Amino acid sequence: MQTIEKNDKTFAVHPEEGHLEVKYGLPAEVQFCARCVISNQRPSSAVEFVHKSDSKKHTIEFDAEGVCAACRYSERKAREIDWAERERQLRALCERYQSRNGSYDCLVPGSGGKDSVYASHILKTKFGMHPLTVTWAPHLYTDVGWRNFTNWLHVGGFDNYLFTPDGRVHRKLTELAYRNLLHPFQPFILGQKNYAPRMAARFGIPLVFYGESEAEYGNPVGETSKAARDEKYFASRTVFAEMYFGGLPATELPAHGIDLRALEPYMPAGIDELRGAEIAVHYLGYYLKWTPQECYYYATEHTAFEANTERTEGTYSKYNSIDDKTDPYHYWTTYVKFGIGRATYDAAQEIRNGHITREEGVSLVRRYDHEVPRKYLSEFLAYLSMEEAEFFTIADAFRSPHLWKRDGQDWVRRHVVA
Repeated sequence: MQTIEKNDKTFAVHPEEGHLEVKYGLPAEVQFCARCVISNQRPSSAVEFVHKSDSKKHTIEFDAEGVCAACRYSERKAREIDWAERERQLRALCERYQSRNGSYDCLVPGSGGKDSVYASHILKTKFGMHPLTVTWAPHLYTDVGWRNFTNWLHVGGFDNYLFTPDGRVHRKLTELAYRNLLHPFQPFILGQKNYAPRMAARFGIPLVFYGESEAEYGNPVGETSKAARDEKYFASRTVFAEMYFGGLPATELPAHGIDLRALEPYMPAGIDELRGAEIAVHYLGYYLKWTPQECYYYATEHTAFEANTERTEGTYSKYNSIDDKTDPYHYWTTYVKFGIGRATYDAAQEIRNGHITREEGVSLVRRYDHEVPRKYLSEFLAYLSMEEAEFFTIADAFRSPHLWKRDGQDWVRRHVVA
């Protein structure tokens, strides 16, 4: 595929269609993994704090055989890693930090979904830890999400701090993130990822456990070479005035009715603060072989975790990311921006874990990926203070021409997995 640069923009050159703009720093030539169903358009890491724009992203790597980095890591998990040795390392780590006086000795963030249930429960029951769980509240709880959250605490038996940010501020930030970035989850992700390390520092809890590494889904495999999470993920020395929220400089937010003091919960911990408190942040998935479906079975058995009674819109699964009514729109916007929908994410993961074949995954993606989630749309629009027509008009403006074309009134993908 030939590409050209013009006025700081990249264009894919199609002999029959001319120059097609390529947005977000994505590869001009679309390629699908030979093993799973993910495409090379997937950003390898989420852009959350943005200092200039949301226009440049690093995407998942493909090797010379056309296999994505996530599939290669899955192979490594199956063939190269000595999981018995990794578990011994985890036990030694837990024995080092284990409290002797009843105090909390580790902190586990989560929503009460399958992953946080698995992580906290196995640390408590198998490794003898005393976790404090912390939760950054969803935008709009689903009924099943709230039941799973309360079952996590009451059936599983955990102490928990549930933090709910200023509702008016969070709604406005979410609206701005949708309008400016087509990323309605940006404010939530900022709060969620920064909350746990800050709470650990506040309570003097020396060890934080996150779940699986993002390398499971396509981030650089180098991130899996050690258990400790890179401090740049959750701590910063960035000057407040240089930060962007919802695609806008923080200094412009007062014009949208946001008091800058209300942004404090979204801020990362200072690197010096965490180093001074000697907070260690580790991936549990480094030590224990992480399989989402097994986490679901574990949570069902130990805390009465419930799946949805029907499949989730945009995909075929029933138990992934079901606690927030805005979740479907996060995945739908990735479909609009990158051509990668919720069924693609689910199928790619299950192919890597050997639960479905690639042929089955292709069929599921082609059947469900394009589905517009309607179940909670009216509530989500009310949350954004937005009419439906404006909602879709904004989304259409974010479609990259190298991925989408018009067919009458419909938008059609130029490239579909096969």
